[in-house]
Amino acid sequence: MDIQHDAELKARILVEALPFIQKYYGQTVVVKYGGNAMINEELKDAVIHDLVLLNLVGIKVVVVHGGGPEINEMLAKVGKEARFVNGLRYTDRETMDIVQMVLCGKVNKDLVTLLQKAGGRGIGLGGMDGGLFQARRMTDRAGTDYGYVGDIVDVDPAPVIDMLAQGYIPVVSTVARGIDDETNYNINADTAASKLAVALGAKKLILLTDVRGLMLDPKDDSTLLTNLKVSEVPKLMRDGVIKGGMIPKVDCCVEAVRKGVDQANIQDGRVKHSILIELLSRAGVGTMFQ
Repeated sequence: MDIQHDAELKARILVEALPFIQKYYGQTVVVKYGGNAMINEELKDAVIHDLVLLNLVGIKVVVVHGGGPEINEMLAKVGKEARFVNGLRYTDRETMDIVQMVLCGKVNKDLVTLLQKAGGRGIGLGGMDGGLFQARRMTDRAGTDYGYVGDIVDVDPAPVIDMLAQGYIPVVSTVARGIDDETNYNINADTAASKLAVALGAKKLILLTDVRGLMLDPKDDSTLLTNLKVSEVPKLMRDGVIKGGMIPKVDCCVEAVRKGVDQANIQDGRVKHSILIELLSRAGVGTMFQ
């Protein structure tokens, strides 16, 4: 391909992105960042550059991150075994200290540094900063003990709104201040991203995960459901299409849409630049709920 033709192709791609940039300009997009995209260096670089580009074209980007592998690594260093109950990390006092240290410290600040290196303006926020997330200890009907795992009961988006107004990319860790005890709580990152998207009146919620999206047959990529109305979800639940670890992710998307977010996506973070493909192209990626 000659230089002239290559330049024309790049220009055409930029022009095709224009209506999508106009659609999202000045709007808020919340991205839950986790899974493979967070530990694979090539994918991590792609995500970081996607976020910076969106910010520079006038889209208000908020990142909500987990950090499971890093937490497991630190637990192993101190000789403590990771334990899970019903898919959630059992969080005793010592584990809670490590969760807070890893999420609010290392992972959060590493992401801020990467954004800075890519020419962005990242700023880290813990979920307890400014009363952003407030939570109670999680309980279920069976009375299961999850330790210091919390359910968010209130979101005050003011710290995030203030940072967005100054042109920053807020990077939010999922630890919440307890209102029923003198403690902080470990919070599910998908849930935190969904509730924050609602509180911010976001245009879009994106949950990056390690699967293509919601599929009729998990073993057959061609059965990907690209668009779903939230009213279709209960039947898919009854039919067993939505099951296992996909249930809480779908619940987060449904809740966000029902409470005012225009669209919510479950999409494959293993696809390079999947955020840009979803937001700035006709192709899209993953499963979109609206």
